[in-house]
Amino acid sequence: MQKAIYPGTFDPVTNGHFDLIKRAASIFDAVVIGVAESPSKNTLFSLQERVALLQETCKDLPNVSVAGFTGLLVDFASEQHANILVRGLRTTMDFEYEFGLTTMYRRLKPELESLFLTPSEEYAFLSSTLVREVAIHGGEVENFVPECVHAAIQQKVKR
Repeated sequence: MQKAIYPGTFDPVTNGHFDLIKRAASIFDAVVIGVAESPSKNTLFSLQERVALLQETCKDLPNVSVAGFTGLLVDFASEQHANILVRGLRTTMDFEYEFGLTTMYRRLKPELESLFLTPSEEYAFLSSTLVREVAIHGGEVENFVPECVHAAIQQKVKR
């Protein structure tokens, strides 16, 4: 069985993330969305909220599961018995960052392979940071996130 992990902070999950999740789900037998706690980041949503939003977003994808994690990604991959990492690339800056991470992952867990997917053109500009900033400053983000995420953002920013 081919089992992959798609890790990230997902604060919040965007339509671009969901596009990559659906595509990964069509490639692999099982996909685990690994939601990183990321204590160094000032997240809009708690780890539990992000996990719940992803579970709701992915509820119709039977081979996708969601789990929060802390610590090293390579340890989470081992716990999940997965040897494939799915990562999204939007820009050359993403590539440079991901290339460095992939090199470190190979040193820590040589059997962990990375697969890079590019987003559909309509989502190439989209990032969680951008969505958060627009929402916090009163902009409308409904077209950029799943419906359940939009409702949660509305609650958080109290509009």
